[in-house]
Amino acid sequence: MKIAIIGTGNLGKSIAKGLITNNAITSLYLTKRNIEGLAEFDGYSNVFLTVDNLAAVKNSDILIFAVQPAHFENILKDIKPHLTEKHVVISTITGFLIQQIEQEIGADKYIIRAMPNTAIAVGKSMTCLCSNIQGEKRIPIAEAIFNRLGHSLSIPESQMQAATVVCASGIAFWMRLIRATTQAAIQLGFDAKEAQELAMFTSEGAANLLITNGNHPEEEIDRVTTPKGCTIEGLNEMEHKGLSSSLIQGMVASFNKINNIKKEQI
Repeated sequence: MKIAIIGTGNLGKSIAKGLITNNAITSLYLTKRNIEGLAEFDGYSNVFLTVDNLAAVKNSDILIFAVQPAHFENILKDIKPHLTEKHVVISTITGFLIQQIEQEIGADKYIIRAMPNTAIAVGKSMTCLCSNIQGEKRIPIAEAIFNRLGHSLSIPESQMQAATVVCASGIAFWMRLIRATTQAAIQLGFDAKEAQELAMFTSEGAANLLITNGNHPEEEIDRVTTPKGCTIEGLNEMEHKGLSSSLIQGMVASFNKINNIKKEQI
């Protein structure tokens, strides 16, 4: 696939790393106002670094935008005359609606919104996708890209802000849970390196049990707990202290913050 990433900041770099690592490109154009920040990609075969967005557009079929929201509108205006029937426009910009993109480049274009998370750099992103009516024809292309970089799920655009909390902010939430597990392991006698290793791979195993077996979390919990055992003792203490309610309330607070930011922008 001939892909361009317009605005290769932190997220753009993560996407680029995932694409390169998983051999998902025929060619890859990376744009940035200061390409010195892209030095780590210099020398890769069929990867081109440029400050010229138009050059990237003209030489690519799939355009992934990872720019700052304030710059996106002007960039769309600049590239509009150079868009053809081959181009698929994929926006990763939080809060920038499909309708706004259509206003700039037309509803006849293939427009897709993608909400990946930073785990895309290691091929483990949970990416949510939605599109305009025309873009539905190219959703399989977006799935082909993002399924090579993790897992994708198509959802209505109305759920994209909630998905941002669950999947994008969710990386930070899970990191905090892993950190807490690490701290507990240190208190129980492991050194810091061992403690983090135990926490990381145990959390990975828990997720993979659900992915592989397709079970509800409580089914896997039941496999571990025994009457009057240490596991149920620990779980009940965590619930008494508000583990589940704190996580839910934190995610709802994050969602409310996104909605407030959107209202302020309007």
